[in-house]
Amino acid sequence: MKRSILPLLLIGTLLFSLGCIRRTLSITSTPPDALVWVNHREVGRTPLSVDFTHYGTYDIRIEREGMEPVLTSRKASAPAWDLPGPDFVLEVMPFQAHSKVEWHFDLEPREESAESLLERARNFRNEARGVESGQSEDPGIETMNLNSTTPIESIPEPSEPSNDAVSQ
Repeated sequence: MKRSILPLLLIGTLLFSLGCIRRTLSITSTPPDALVWVNHREVGRTPLSVDFTHYGTYDIRIEREGMEPVLTSRKASAPAWDLPGPDFVLEVMPFQAHSKVEWHFDLEPREESAESLLERARNFRNEARGVESGQSEDPGIETMNLNSTTPIESIPEPSEPSNDAVSQ
């Protein structure tokens, strides 16, 4: 009787240990063949699929010759069956589940004209002036308090290197 239980336990263990969940990010762009970085790691050119381990927010950078680069963040959300609890059941099932997160990016042509460069420079200058004056429209930008700077008189002078250190 003991001999028949052992093979059944081994077969049952093998069957229940085969399951897992595969998670992939599928990234496409228009136009295709754009270079993609996910969390500052180059992963390839679009269209592409890359495996990931954890759900959450990812930093994305996409670049292509003649196009404006895209710098953004995207969130990979877990499906209901991959949340804590149900995912444990899927991990021990004798099949592989697949969670696929799909992102698409439309790239814009780069404006190379002198007028567009001047316009971007003017916008940047106006934005910088708004930050200096504390009137920034972007709540994520911290304003500088120019009145709380350390006076020059209170900054210690750098020490001179000794002649011994120079001669060695």
